[in-house]
Amino acid sequence: MMSFNKTEKLGYAFLVVIFIYSLYIGFTNPDYFNNTFAAEDNTVESATAFMLLCISLLCLYRFFAQGKGKSATWKLGVFMFALLFFFGAGEEISWGQRIFGIESSEYFVQNNAQKETNLHNLVVGGKKINKIIFSQLLMLTMVVYLLLVPILYRKKQWVKRLMDRFAVPVVKWHQTIAFIASTIIVAIIPPDRKWEVYEFAFGVIFFLIFLYPLNLHIFSRD
Repeated sequence: MMSFNKTEKLGYAFLVVIFIYSLYIGFTNPDYFNNTFAAEDNTVESATAFMLLCISLLCLYRFFAQGKGKSATWKLGVFMFALLFFFGAGEEISWGQRIFGIESSEYFVQNNAQKETNLHNLVVGGKKINKIIFSQLLMLTMVVYLLLVPILYRKKQWVKRLMDRFAVPVVKWHQTIAFIASTIIVAIIPPDRKWEVYEFAFGVIFFLIFLYPLNLHIFSRD
């Protein structure tokens, strides 16, 4: 039987509200959805960057506040996750270039699909890195992380030891279900920029995963 604490309930309730609003706007006013709600540097994208930054800050807090007495591999895992999600937050808003009015360098103007200062929109050999790495590879990683790892963690001691040793938060089943439900709901939304909502859901659910993973005990102070 799945159980939820108060924070998880609030997080899922918030996602439900966002999805209901996204579906309503998506079906009734697709122009507003694409050009305002889910536009570059607007509500959804900024909220996604904020959630990714929160995960990074959570990891940094654990690194400094709970790292005493932990193994080098534990510290490495927590610190690398902090860097990963900080990178994701920066990429989401093109490292604040539109916020601060910074012009892209000549390299990014010539090689970035949106002429922005970020890596995920770079075009290499006529193909966008976003499609190759940030879509296809990320999707494969998500399938392994959300479906395969939780099963193996429960059944294989070597997987359990590996995940715990490198401080990899293991997904609870209701978090996996939340991802699957989010995928289905977002796929129904008509406007093209609906995947911005999906990225935001990714941020919220991952924040809950990192805050309350199955192996929460690995983040306790020794």
